[in-house]
Formats: sequence, C-alpha cells, structure tokens
Amino acid sequence: MYDENSQNNFQNSFQNNPAQMSGYNTGGYNQQSAYQGYAQSFSSAQDPQFAQTPPQQPQAPQPATKKHGTAGKVMMAICMGLLFGIFAGAGFYAVQTATGGINTQTAASASASNPTPQTSVPTLAFPSDEDLESLLSSGEAQVTILTKEETDLTGVVADAMPSMVSITEYYTYSTSYWGQTISQDAEGSGSGIIIGETDDEYIIVTNNHVVEDANELKITFIDGSTATAYLKGRDANTDVAVVAVMKDDLDDDTIAQIKIAELGNSDDLVLGQNVIAIGNALGYGQSVTTGIVSALDREITTSDGNTQRYIQTDAAINPGNSGGALLNMAGQVVGINSNKIGGSSVEGMGYAIPITEVKATIEEFMGRDTLVEIEEDDMGFIGIYMQEVTEQISQYYGLPVGIYVTEVIEDTGADEAGIKSGDVIVGINGNTVRSIDSLMNTMKYYAIGDEIQITFMRNEDDEYVEHTVTVTLGEKPEGIR
Repeated sequence: MYDENSQNNFQNSFQNNPAQMSGYNTGGYNQQSAYQGYAQSFSSAQDPQFAQTPPQQPQAPQPATKKHGTAGKVMMAICMGLLFGIFAGAGFYAVQTATGGINTQTAASASASNPTPQTSVPTLAFPSDEDLESLLSSGEAQVTILTKEETDLTGVVADAMPSMVSITEYYTYSTSYWGQTISQDAEGSGSGIIIGETDDEYIIVTNNHVVEDANELKITFIDGSTATAYLKGRDANTDVAVVAVMKDDLDDDTIAQIKIAELGNSDDLVLGQNVIAIGNALGYGQSVTTGIVSALDREITTSDGNTQRYIQTDAAINPGNSGGALLNMAGQVVGINSNKIGGSSVEGMGYAIPITEVKATIEEFMGRDTLVEIEEDDMGFIGIYMQEVTEQISQYYGLPVGIYVTEVIEDTGADEAGIKSGDVIVGINGNTVRSIDSLMNTMKYYAIGDEIQITFMRNEDDEYVEHTVTVTLGEKPEGIR
C-alpha cells in the first residue's frame, strides 16, 4: 500500500536518483419371428399334450349342450389364430412391398405357387464423355467440383521449412538486492520468418519482444548454420520487428537452401479452418503443430499493457514459438505467432498477429537502412539523466510507459532540441523505446554527430501530448556513466 509520504518520496526520486497468459434402436417388425410364432401356435394346437385331455373315465351323463364345448373352443381359437396370421402377413407384405423393403428372391421362393410381379430397380445412367462434353459446351449442363482441404501436411511443411529460422537472443538481466544492482548475461529463444531479400541481405520478421533487449542476435537456418542478425526496425505496439542477415556471412550451401516465405491474407480466414504453427518451441529447434482457427479478432491485453487483436488457434504455441509462422493449408503465412496466455491452467489457446494488419509496418521496416552496431567509444550521447517508467509505475502515477527525463544536461543535443525534465521518451527513429535496455540497445547503432528523431510525451494541461524533435548526438562527457 502506498501512503502520501511514500508517493512524494518516489516522485522526488525521478529528479534525484537517475537509474536505470446401442443407440436409438428403432425396433422393427420381424417377419420371420412373427411367422414362427404363428406356426408354433398352430403346431401346438395339433399336439395331444396341448389340450392335456385326461384318460377316459366313467362319469355322469352331461347335458347335450355341453358335450362338445371344449373341442369347439379349441377349434375356434385355431381358426382365429389362422385368420389373424393371414391378415397380419398380408398387411406386412403390403407395407414392405410399398417401401421396397422385402427381398423379392426370398418372397418368390416362399410363394412359388402364387408369384408376385417383380418390380425392376432403376439404375443411374451417366452420360458418356462425348455427351457430357456436348452438354457442357451447349450450356445445358453445369459441373460443380467438390474439394477438401489437404490432410497430409508433409508437403506443406517441407515447402515452408526453408523459410523458417530460430533466433537466439543474448541480453543482460539486471536484479536489485539491498540497493545493489547485479547484472548477468542470459539468453532467450525465439523464431523468425524469411520474408524478403536484397542483393546483400536476407530480411526476417519476428516479434519485437524477441529482439527488444538483445545485445546480440544469432539466426539459425534450416541447415543448422548460424549468422549474426542486425536490426532494421521494431514496434512494441504491434509487437513486430524486422532484422537482416548479411549474405556475406552465409556460405553457398546455406544460401541454396533458403526460401522466401509467401505472405497470405489473414482477412480470408474463417472459423474452423485448418492452420499450421511452426517455430523454435522451448529453444529445441523447429517443430510443427496443427490446429484450427478458434476465433478471429480476439482482443487481448498482453503483460506489457498493449491491447491488440489476435487470431486464436488451438495449435500449440509455446515459449520460443514467438515470431514463428502460422500457415494456411496453401503454405502462406497468415499470422505471426506471438502470445500464449493462461500458463499451465489453460490449454489450446494460442495467439498469432494477423499478417494483414501488420503488413504495412513490415514493409516500412524492410525499406529502412540496416543498423550495424558501432564501437562503444564512438556511440553518440543524447544528453539526459533518466528513470524507467514501467507498466506498474505508469498505472500508479499516470505516466506513459517509456524513459522519464529527470534532468537535461546543458549544451547537449537534448538541450538544444528542447527536451525538458519531465518529458517521457517513447521512441527513437521510429523504434519504440519502453525501457532503458531498449534505449541503450537502440543507441548502439548511432555515432557521435548522427542526427536522430526522438519521440517523447509531454504533460500539457494534465494531458500527455506527443512531440518529435531532431537531436544531434554529441560525445559523452567524462564522469557520466
């Protein structure tokens, strides 16, 4: 819980402390069983045991009207049974004949003495190839070709694999213990898609969060060879980044196997459509999962506070899949795998950025110059002290996420461009800046004397307004870290 004193102390720190998701069984009438039942009744009536007549014994004379009563009743029962059987059988036969359910061969054998006229079963007559061609050409016939989606994915995957790469990100992880900041090197895994080439380089699209804090990026191609990647552009709002690999860093065998991916149209996707996800899951190398389109235009807010529309799929997308491809059955890239929410409590909910929504951003990054890292001693200096505004700080103080300027050093590029204390830097040369690490990793491409575009947010009448200024980078004064 924050009290007023702690809030004031934290606000003062900006100025004083520079820091860095068996059936329904219809019963039917059984003709054979019914016939056997009637026959058994008839046979039993002829059996002497059926009447169970006792041996003749002397008995008193009976009245004449009672003399043959028992035999008459038995004969009446037999007659009634026969009549019932005849009518029931006739009715059954009529129904079965009308519905086509009787076996004419069996009926003929059973009723040879009284044959029933046979009805021939009509057969379907198909036109010959010549007749069909004539009908089609005359317009009297129309043909509809029914197709189904390919269920054997081996061909689609084999064609797509040369366009997929694994990305290893090397970065510095900082933690604080008892006021001391401890930094250590670490690495992470991601995926990428080869989407273009120039005379000098191959161009790869991935997620911004895969490359944002990287000190170095290594790309692994289909043949297992690796090369260094260089930044062209990245955007935290869409979580898209574009990097490049120099062809001079690859041998001829690797180049011969590389293939450029085909971008599809994510607007054409429909619910239930089959899709394939390919990526460097858990850093183990390229793997393939399949599923369907579970939802479209699914609005998700990610852990960094960005809200974006995604394609939802039940294809497994795990850490390391980020930046990989979501393909349709034609092998076209329809999404960039980006996010999986819910942790271990949720299964079958993966997300991909619709390719159509970010195609313009990707094309803009592809047209930029590739940024090659320069020597640290040559790196330009903006001229500010700064404090990182995290998502948590942003929510509490109402500040934009980015780099809070705690102080501007006199006679530097920032001072001459009009940047002031209290401004929040959010971008450099069109690349989103959300942390001190991302700012420093962007600045390592710009030398002393270079001009850069800095985008910042300034509080004007209790509302933050975006501004962009041109800053000429200077040399870092001695004594400033």
